[in-house]
Amino acid sequence: MWVLFPAFTVCVMLLSVWGPEALAEYKDGAILNVTHTEETEAAGEGYRYTLSANEKLYILSQCLNSQTLPESEQNPGRTEGVDYQDLGGAYAFVVNRRGPSGQEITDEQIYGTADEGLAALKELGILPDTVKEVDQGSYDAVLYSAIDVLEPRNNLAVWKVSLSDSQRNADKANRLIDAYIDADGGKIYEFYVRTSLLWEDIDADEVARKWSGYMGLGEPVPYESDNPLLETTPYFKKYVFSGMGEERTVMTIGFYEGINEFFLKISK
Repeated sequence: MWVLFPAFTVCVMLLSVWGPEALAEYKDGAILNVTHTEETEAAGEGYRYTLSANEKLYILSQCLNSQTLPESEQNPGRTEGVDYQDLGGAYAFVVNRRGPSGQEITDEQIYGTADEGLAALKELGILPDTVKEVDQGSYDAVLYSAIDVLEPRNNLAVWKVSLSDSQRNADKANRLIDAYIDADGGKIYEFYVRTSLLWEDIDADEVARKWSGYMGLGEPVPYESDNPLLETTPYFKKYVFSGMGEERTVMTIGFYEGINEFFLKISK
């Protein structure tokens, strides 16, 4: 046994010197000169943080309210030509010039998506069945990015579908005028629709409850204010939803008399 001890010691010494090098060569042989693949997000698309329905609504409301461009007849104007680098403030609403990514509704799909959204609102009883479908020839669609500038991972893509300028002098009865539509799921965040309804025909509380369920939000809470000048029409009712953190989003259901325009919009 004492004869074997020196031999064992020599073997241990050889392994301690040669063993790590041999193991490293073996591992390198399994990696080097061999092609390995790994799935990653498409280059240039960037990282999109997963937001809840309430968070999306809040960010969009902040972005829409931070616009400083001239307004149209009733609604905020578009932001074509705005340079994102030149924008100030904490929120930006800018045209997405890259176009839809592989995860978003495309230019060809958005008009059908708008029709599906209108159909869902009709089925819920939010809009009357008389509202006409969105035909591509009469409408324009622009893709926007709503961005939390201080926390850019908080962003969402939104399509704005509007009755084309070429149709502005046409009969607008029972037509969608404007809508903001989620570019991922197709839900309608805002709408302005001409209908035959009168304000007394609209149950604002019921509309708020049904739209909240459609969007996947919590129960709407009435927003109480003594200020009658919150809107440019006397016919409106406001509700509050939780936003991000302790913040909140205000949703308004209203009606423009004379043009019979029923609207649902969000604000901060």
